[in-house]
Amino acid sequence: MEIIRDIAGIRRFVAAQRQQGKRIGLVPTMGYLHEGHLSLVQVARDRAEIVIMSIFVNPLQFGVNEDLDRYPRDLERDSRLAEAAGVAAIFSPSAEEMYPPGFCTAVEVEKLTEGLCGRSRPGHFRGVTTVVCKLFNCVQPEVAVFGQKDAQQAAIIRKMTSDLNLPVEIIVAPIVREEDGLAMSSRNVYLTAAERQAALVLSRSLQLARQMVARGEREAGRLRQAISEMISSEPAAKIDYVEIVGAADLAPVEQLSSSTLIAVAVRFGTTRLIDNVVVEV
Repeated sequence: MEIIRDIAGIRRFVAAQRQQGKRIGLVPTMGYLHEGHLSLVQVARDRAEIVIMSIFVNPLQFGVNEDLDRYPRDLERDSRLAEAAGVAAIFSPSAEEMYPPGFCTAVEVEKLTEGLCGRSRPGHFRGVTTVVCKLFNCVQPEVAVFGQKDAQQAAIIRKMTSDLNLPVEIIVAPIVREEDGLAMSSRNVYLTAAERQAALVLSRSLQLARQMVARGEREAGRLRQAISEMISSEPAAKIDYVEIVGAADLAPVEQLSSSTLIAVAVRFGTTRLIDNVVVEV
C-alpha cells in the first residue's frame, strides 16, 4: 500500500491503474479509522479493483470553537488498518496542498444544507462539498462510498454530483454500530465512560421510533415527541435537534408516507453525536 501526500502523486498513481484497465473506488475519510470506515472499504472493493482512501482533516468544514485542533489523528495506525482492509493507496495531503495560498473557491449546495446539521453548523457543508469535489477531481474515481450515519452529508453529495454532472457513482453504506447500539464515530473517543453510557439513549430512541412506525404511527409530531422525551430523560444529554424529513429531499414532513429519515443530534458534555434511521412506509 502506498501513502501519497501530493495531488500530482495521486494522479500518477491513478493513471498507472487506469493504464491497466482498473476501476477506481474512493473512500473519503478524516481518519482515526473504525469498523464503520472499514466497512466502506469493503463496499468499495465489491465495486472496484483499486480502492483509494483519502485521510484529510478538512479545516473548511470546522466552525469556530469546533474540534479541528483536537480531532483525533493517527496516520500510522490508520495505515495499518487500511492496508489490512485492502486499500491500495492512502491519499493524505496537507491543508496547504489542498488549499494553497490564494485559494478562494467554494462549492455549495443550497436548500439541502439549510436544516438538520446545517442549521447549527453554518458553513460546514460548504466545506464538505468543496473538499469532496476536489477529491473527486484529484482521484477521478468511478465510485465513491459514504456512510449512512452522515445522512445529510450523503444526500448533499448525491445532489452535488448530479447537479455538476460528475461521473462518479455515489454509494451510501449502512451505519455500523457497537454491540450495544452506539453508532461508530471517530468522536466517540471524546466521551467519558459515563457519557459513553448515556449516549446509548440515541439508538434506543430511534429504535422506539421504528417500533412506533411498525405499529402504525404516521404522525411525525408524535414520533418527534416520543424521541425527545426519551433523550431528555437522560440528564447528560442536550438535544441539538430531533427531525423527521424526507430521506431524499430532507424536507420536513408531518405525515410519514414513503422513505423517511428520522435524525437526531445530541451533545454529551462537549461531544456532539448524530444518529439516524430510515423508515419505509
